[in-house]
Amino acid sequence: MNQPIIDKLQQRFDAGAAQGMNNIFQFCFSDADDYYLVIRDGTLDVLQGEHEDPSVTLSMSTDTLKGIMSGDINGMNAFMTGKLKASGNVMLATRLTSLFPKHE
Repeated sequence: MNQPIIDKLQQRFDAGAAQGMNNIFQFCFSDADDYYLVIRDGTLDVLQGEHEDPSVTLSMSTDTLKGIMSGDINGMNAFMTGKLKASGNVMLATRLTSLFPKHE
């Protein structure tokens, strides 16, 4: 179940980093339900399911997302090794760690 990782994203969301953004991040999990994040000018909405027109679609396992968000997995390495697939505005994916910074 990926609900805890989605909850963690909500807790870690940095509204300042999302100022001026208007994007949909679609997460397609191989081992859990799909979710999408609506980031609109410093706000975050998390919704279950699939959006019809996401800005970027990221396909991975929940473990891969946990690793990327914890810093244990480099997002670019995950992409290059096929653990993470991205389509759409792929450069948006590089902003995930600034939008959801790791808190010590």
